[in-house]
This record gives sequence, structure tokens and C-alpha cells, in this order.
Amino acid sequence: MLATTPDFWTQLNAEPTVGTLSRVRTWIRRFRRRVPEAWMKVTNLSSKMVVADRAQVASHGAARRKGLLGRKGLDSGEGLWILPCEAVHTFGMQFAIDLVYLDRNHKVKKVRSAVPAWRLSACLSAHSVLELPAGTVLATQTKRGDQLEMSPLTLR
Repeated sequence: MLATTPDFWTQLNAEPTVGTLSRVRTWIRRFRRRVPEAWMKVTNLSSKMVVADRAQVASHGAARRKGLLGRKGLDSGEGLWILPCEAVHTFGMQFAIDLVYLDRNHKVKKVRSAVPAWRLSACLSAHSVLELPAGTVLATQTKRGDQLEMSPLTLR
């Protein structure tokens, strides 16, 4: 393994060489493969409605940074659950989204509907954010204080 070589950290802190950079890139690729893609079904226990059939979990750096950027839209029932997260932006996005800010117990702290592109939104008391297609919050009657349930989903 890369990190077990005796002079790895010395080489890493020294002036980078082609060999060192290549080994670091290889290690990063291996690490990315170890992070499984997770999906959840999100249910609003207060209104007894399904908020998202397929919410992708973005819990590691690359997925959290990318978010929904580069996508043309979200289908009905889709979503992205970013954790931990207290704020999101829609810079460069091509569609509006609904935002549901959650605490650690999945209780809704704040809701924003149809947030258009080029906006910032934050809730500093939140632990995570659920990004949904515009109109989902109204359709599922999700509001502040509601309790959401996250159930693991296996996709084939």
C-alpha cells in the first residue's frame, strides 16, 4: 500500500516528482472506489407521504462538492441528501430545487421551495440538507418541525 512505504511522507512533503504524483493519484483512485454509493427512501412521518423514492447520499468530499452540478434536472422521486451540510448554493445550476434542512435526528429545521439558480441558502442549526425537485415540498406537505425517516434502499 502506498502509505506504508517508509519515505512516503518525506517524498510527499518534498518537491513533487512525476513518480510521487502518480502514486498519490493511484491512492486517491483506490480510495474513491471504497466509498460505496448509497441511496435512501425518504418518508415524512408527520404527513405520512414519501418525499423521495431515490435520494442519493453525498457524504464524502467529491460527492458533496459536486452535488447536482452538471445535471439537467431531477426526476420526480429523486433527491440528493448532503451530510454534513449547513448551506448550499445553486451557482451554475440549470433548474430550481426544493431544500429541506434537517437536524441530526432528521427533524425538519427549515424548508425552501423552488430555489432558482444563482442563489445561496443556509441554516446554521442544520446537520444535513435534502435537495429535491422543485414542487416536492408543496406536494408532500413538508414543513418545519416534521420528522423524516431515512430508509436504506438497494438499487439493482
